[in-house]
Amino acid sequence: MGTTVFARGPQLLVPAILCLLASAPAWAETPPLTLPDVVAFSLQNNGDLKSFREEKGIREAGTTRAGLLPNPTLELEGGTGALTGSSAENSLSLGVSQEFFLAGQRRKRLTLAERELEMYRWQVADRERLLREEVKTAFYDAILAQQQISLADRSVELNRQLLDVTKERLAAGDIPELEMNLAKVELARGEGARIDAEKALIQKQAKLLTLMGLPPGESPGIPGTLKFEITMTKNLVELKQLAHQNRPDVKALEAEKSRNESDIILAQAYGVPNLTAGLAVKRDTTTMEIGGIEGKDTAYTIGVKLSIPLPVFDRNPAGVQEARTRRNSSESRLSAATRNAERDVETAYAGYLNSEKVLSLYRVNIIPQLEENLQLTQEAYRLGEVGILTVIQEQKNFFEVNEGYLAALHDHQLALVKLESAVGTELNCTIIGGTSE
Repeated sequence: MGTTVFARGPQLLVPAILCLLASAPAWAETPPLTLPDVVAFSLQNNGDLKSFREEKGIREAGTTRAGLLPNPTLELEGGTGALTGSSAENSLSLGVSQEFFLAGQRRKRLTLAERELEMYRWQVADRERLLREEVKTAFYDAILAQQQISLADRSVELNRQLLDVTKERLAAGDIPELEMNLAKVELARGEGARIDAEKALIQKQAKLLTLMGLPPGESPGIPGTLKFEITMTKNLVELKQLAHQNRPDVKALEAEKSRNESDIILAQAYGVPNLTAGLAVKRDTTTMEIGGIEGKDTAYTIGVKLSIPLPVFDRNPAGVQEARTRRNSSESRLSAATRNAERDVETAYAGYLNSEKVLSLYRVNIIPQLEENLQLTQEAYRLGEVGILTVIQEQKNFFEVNEGYLAALHDHQLALVKLESAVGTELNCTIIGGTSE
């Protein structure tokens, strides 16, 4: 029986690291969501992002306002001679005036509003990029926590099998009772580690649910595993080119610079005063006395009025200076953002390559040898060649290294997530050995 128990140990443990088992706590009773589903749902329902999207109405209102003409002015004027002793004399004037924009101000305001709306769209896209990175990170954190529970399950199972063997050997008189007690302690420690893993999983799931914007009571399952190996098909130069083409934060600053250039043009146009034209109809009633006979005379006149301020003291130099200062500021921020984007790509790419090296060390040099060492130690204990402390230590090493292997798989996947965020688009990579969906 001892041979069967220990031979099954590594065979049961290794698959637990590579796949998510049904024994892990489930997110219950709602259909499971793959990573693309989780990302799509988060982009649609995340509270902060939805709030920022609602601000689109403000920009659209600005575009509407920019295209409106000033309201016409109705002018009504009346006069009477009653206070000067000429009560029969009076006048009444009714007119309408309209302000007209000169120097193409209306068209230039519309252009400015359109640039503002374009800048806002890129800002929304950048928030989506950052949210996508955060959601993917939380998703893989939850997957890691689930697989750590699976690993803890295997630890408990192997320690339980070890306890069974010690009971058999104790009954046969081969070992002292102390060895069986040590096996019981290891089993209890394994069960405590599993409880800690469950607590960590709950925290990771809660963070992901918050980012997704799910209503209370809904907890979809998340199937998937960490990807075993991802082969990058693009080099650093190509990745930088993609970042220049796709980074929405850089595009937003480019749109802001264009907006500020339109603002300069509009400020210069404001230096030309607007024309006000008016049309009025006036009725004048007068009295005259000829030969003791008083008579009234009523006259109607139509008048046109044109008025325009003289740009003697103010041609809006302050507005032009302010607009140019904003343009210069946006140019500086755009230049810095472009450099930062390249640096982000370089850093993320270096992190990705390092994660590949670490993962390769685990897969090629560490994991296979560790499994062989554990099998040899278990067989030696069964034959009575080593004590139980050697087996316990070897099992601890085995689980610690496999936890490190899970962390390496997790880091490798997050390195790709960070690289995609730095580039500003998803990368087409060759995936070997597993999927996350």
